[in-house]
Amino acid sequence: MNGCQEPEKVVMVRYGELFLKSDPVMYHFIGILLRNIRKALETAGHSCRFESPRGRIFVYGEKPEEIAGIIARIFGIVDVSVCMRVEATPEALRDAAVALAISHVFAPCRFAVRAKRQTKTGMNSQQLGEFIGSVIYDAIPGLSVDLTNPEYELFAEVRDCGGFVYDARIPAPGGLPWGSQGRVFCLLSSGIDSPVASWLAMKRGCEVSHLHMDGGRWAGSDVLETAIENHRRLSLWCPGFDLQMIIVDTEPFYDRMQERHIPVRLRCVLCKRFMLRVAASLCGREGAQAILTGENLGQVASQTLANLAVIADATTVPVLRPLITYDKAETITLARKIGTFMEKQGDLACQAVPRMPATAAAGLAVRESEEKLGVDELLAIVLSQVRYVTARNGTIL
Repeated sequence: MNGCQEPEKVVMVRYGELFLKSDPVMYHFIGILLRNIRKALETAGHSCRFESPRGRIFVYGEKPEEIAGIIARIFGIVDVSVCMRVEATPEALRDAAVALAISHVFAPCRFAVRAKRQTKTGMNSQQLGEFIGSVIYDAIPGLSVDLTNPEYELFAEVRDCGGFVYDARIPAPGGLPWGSQGRVFCLLSSGIDSPVASWLAMKRGCEVSHLHMDGGRWAGSDVLETAIENHRRLSLWCPGFDLQMIIVDTEPFYDRMQERHIPVRLRCVLCKRFMLRVAASLCGREGAQAILTGENLGQVASQTLANLAVIADATTVPVLRPLITYDKAETITLARKIGTFMEKQGDLACQAVPRMPATAAAGLAVRESEEKLGVDELLAIVLSQVRYVTARNGTIL
């Protein structure tokens, strides 16, 4: 910054894992991240200016607190702060820090100042922190310094582009930018697991589309509505982007299992294999590279290691299972955190589930049952009547 300038508010964005990439890959990912931030803010009606010096992204707009809240839901970002930008001098940083602390700190209070310098001239980081901290200590009687377990932390950064002072870091999800790892189809149900699996894939940079198998009269009365609600809630995590959901009517599949007297114990495995066949066909049609499920090892009969092997054999498209080693309690904790857990579950029963499903279905018996069902014909039937549901920013369009 040149000359004296009044402090101005700016949103500081930090990314983490992108630093591990080579420079060309890192800059490519930062470009995707900037695109995602712009998309989210433009959709929310914010006109902003951006700067992206090494290690940070700065966003300038009229409502910085609101902007920071939107950005904090974007994958690839570690945390976000609303800062005061001042001249990169100890005196300017000191004045901004004292003003911020006076407005937020009430004695008695343990406090700490964390200073960081990008440049190597002048005070080092420790000296700058002590300089700012001593003035705050004198300005607010009753404070005590505690660098280990402070009740209030104030941060000061000196960078090539200016000085920045802030006292809050809003956590963001981290991971990789949405869309940096290609597109996947997630088998999204009305349950707890698959929405969490979808979120985890988003966090790793996947552009996710959802696929719901509507069992019609074979499914509980609240299944379809709850699956759409899961879809809506997950759209909050890709702000600005349309989140697509394809609904496939699979009632003919269940009807035919009953009509042709398919062994009841094989129903769950056959159902999962048919879901993968549908998903694989749509991957080719829609340009997705993998199938994503909420399966968890040993959680239900169809998810034993033996049955998972038989199920996966239904397709050559890669099947991703991010929850494969999670305990149910871990999944529920994450579902609560990301906002997809629903206290009132409603009628989510599946009428096709047998009392004693096979836990180690024989591959030969399964394939014989599929021949009896005519799965290729069924696949053509269900794929001829699909419907799309689009969500954006928590709203079904």
